[in-house]
Amino acid sequence: MTAAATDTSEFVVVGIGADGWAGLTDRARDELRSATVVYGSTRQLELLPDLDATTVAWHSPMSEHLQQVLSATSHSPVHVLASGDPMFHGVGSTIVNAVGRNRVRVLPTVSSASLACAELGWDLSRTQVISTLRDDADVVVPALTDGRRILVLSRGSQTPAAIAEVLVRNGFGWSTMTILEQLGGPQERTVESVARSYRPQPHDALNIVAIDCVGPSTTRLPGLPDDAYEHDGQLTKSAVRALTVAALAPGGRAILWDIGSGSGSVAIEWLRADSDGTAIAFERDQVRAARLGRNAVRHGVAGALTLLGAAPESLRRAPDPDAIFIGGGLDDEVLTASWHALLPGGRLVANAVTVETQSLLVDWHRRVGGTLRRFSIETVEPLGSMTTWRPALPIVQWVVTRTDDES
Repeated sequence: MTAAATDTSEFVVVGIGADGWAGLTDRARDELRSATVVYGSTRQLELLPDLDATTVAWHSPMSEHLQQVLSATSHSPVHVLASGDPMFHGVGSTIVNAVGRNRVRVLPTVSSASLACAELGWDLSRTQVISTLRDDADVVVPALTDGRRILVLSRGSQTPAAIAEVLVRNGFGWSTMTILEQLGGPQERTVESVARSYRPQPHDALNIVAIDCVGPSTTRLPGLPDDAYEHDGQLTKSAVRALTVAALAPGGRAILWDIGSGSGSVAIEWLRADSDGTAIAFERDQVRAARLGRNAVRHGVAGALTLLGAAPESLRRAPDPDAIFIGGGLDDEVLTASWHALLPGGRLVANAVTVETQSLLVDWHRRVGGTLRRFSIETVEPLGSMTTWRPALPIVQWVVTRTDDES
C-alpha cells in the first residue's frame, strides 16, 4: 500500500499476540499511541499499557458490533486489535471484505499457526490449518487421514474436548493431540494426550489443538459407502454418486443447488471435494431434512450447507447457482426454473429412473444439447447357496453447461 493510502486509511488493524505490548513492533506501538479509539476483545485490551485512546471492548455478538463500527462516520482512523495475523482467519479479512482494501491498513504480528509449528517443529507449509471460530469441531472430519498434521484454531476452552470426541468417533482415537495455550506469552502451556485417552480438563480459552493423525487413510473423492449416511433408501447410491459429483465438477467458491436432496449425499460430497464451495439443499420432507442435517454434521460440512424447502417454490430464496443437481422431484417445472437460474457457464446434472422423467431428459437434451448417458450397475449378491449379479435400476443422466446466449 502506498504512503498516500496509508495516511488516509479509515481503519487500522493491529495484530497482537499473547506477549502483548512487548511483542509489538515500534511501528505498531506508535500507531496505537496515536489512536483516538481502539476496539478489541477484553483480553486484547488488557494487554495494552495506559494510552490516550478510548478503549472499547466488543459487545456480543461481535459481528453486529463490528458492523456498527464500520458503518459509523469517524473523522479519525478507527483502530482495531486482532489476534496475531489479522488476515489469517482474523477480523482484518472481515473488515477488508466489508469496506475495501484501500480504506484499511493492517499491521500483522506472528500468527498463532506459525508459533505452534515453531513449538512443534512442524513444517507450516505441509500443515493443514482449520478454524472452529465459526464452525463446530466436526469441521475437521474431511481433513482427517493417516499421517496428516492439522492445526485447529479453537473457539474456546471446550474445543479440545470436542476435538477429541470427533477423533475417537471417526476412527482416529490413537492420534496425538497437543493443546498449546497462550502461545508466545508468559502463561504459555502445552498439554499432550492421545485422543482416546484424553480427559476433559481446564484449558485457557486462547488455545490451538495440534493433531498428528493416526487412523485410516481417507480421500475427499466422491463415492463414500452408502452406510456412511443415515437414510431411508432415498439415497444416490455410491457408484452413481461418484459419477454425479464428478459430472458437477466442484471447485473454488462455487454454489451448488441440490434439488430433492433426500439424505444430502451429493451436496455433502460436493462440499467435501472442495472446502471453498457452498451448497443449498432443497427438501420438502421434514423428516428427511432433519436426517440430511445430521449427515452434514457427521461429515463436517454443516457450516457450508443451507437447507431450504421444496422446489420450485423455494428456489427464488437462494442465490443463483454455479451448479445444479436434480435427483428428486424432477419435472418440467423444476427443470425450467433451474435452467433459468443457472449462471452462464454453470453446469446442470439431472438423474432419472422412471420412463417419464427419462423421456423429459431426452426432450431437454434434444432442445438444449449436452451429454445424455445411461448407467447400468450390477452388484454381486447371494442367491441361495451361491451368488449372482443383481442389477440396480438403470439411471439416465443428463449433463449440460449453460452458455451465455441461452435462456
